[in-house]
Amino acid sequence: MSAMGWVRHIFLWRPLLLAVALGLFLSANVNAEQQNPKAAKSAKAKKKKAAPAAVEPVLEAKAIEILKEASSRLAAAKTLSFTAVATHESPSRFGLPLLYAVKGDVILQRPDKLRVISSGDGRVFEFYYNGKTMMAYAPVENFVAVADAPPTIDAMLGEAHRLAAISFPFADMIASDPFKGLEPDLKVAFYVGQSKVIGGTTTDIVAIGTDKAFGQVWIGADDHLPRMVRLVYLDDPAALRFQVEYSNWDLDRTFPPDAFESAKAAAAPHIPFNRPDLQPMTGQKPKAKKGKPAKAK
Repeated sequence: MSAMGWVRHIFLWRPLLLAVALGLFLSANVNAEQQNPKAAKSAKAKKKKAAPAAVEPVLEAKAIEILKEASSRLAAAKTLSFTAVATHESPSRFGLPLLYAVKGDVILQRPDKLRVISSGDGRVFEFYYNGKTMMAYAPVENFVAVADAPPTIDAMLGEAHRLAAISFPFADMIASDPFKGLEPDLKVAFYVGQSKVIGGTTTDIVAIGTDKAFGQVWIGADDHLPRMVRLVYLDDPAALRFQVEYSNWDLDRTFPPDAFESAKAAAAPHIPFNRPDLQPMTGQKPKAKKGKPAKAK
């Protein structure tokens, strides 16, 4: 559901120039191979020999220790407050990627309260969970979907995804035990070094990999709080990148009881809490059921 288990048409001229340049480069290579096929074969053979050897799975003790310390710090907090800015690449009309960003202001109280105010390159979105119900609210359109919810944040995240395909890029960080969710799939973990750039503090960099993704995690060296996660999914032929930056961490503060409610959202017109990917397209007629129609009584 989230990374590692753990706006359109912007600046079109730049991708266009890159695409044209790439086309010229490829054309030049094709012409060169046609003129000198022996040289082309020799160059290809050299490239093949120069291919790097496959990296063996490795789980370094230092890397695992850093990941566990971050997990323990988050799991021990009774309340959390942070800002997550998720950016992802998506192919443009020219095939080269554009970058889109979504910001989420998050507060939670364990084990059963969560509020997410989301904005960015897309629809404004608010999500409220109070241990009994979850509400997905669109303030611009002024409609809300409400559904019964399980009594814990972990279970609610799964139910929100099942019912309405709602997932959060920071879901790993708000789980009751972040490392426990990552550990079964972890195949690679090694220590890269330190950075004094990310998050405005000194961070330890850990590379992580599963059968599905490979990436890096920047974790505060002193406070053990995540500052950035950057991933590439291995089954993506375009190797598009996904990233989440974390800031404004505040642990164990006291929230007022109404922080996880919204009277305005509750009063908005209700719509079904359904998965958008399973709904018929606009204007599409529902398929007729097979068999004879029932006789009118």
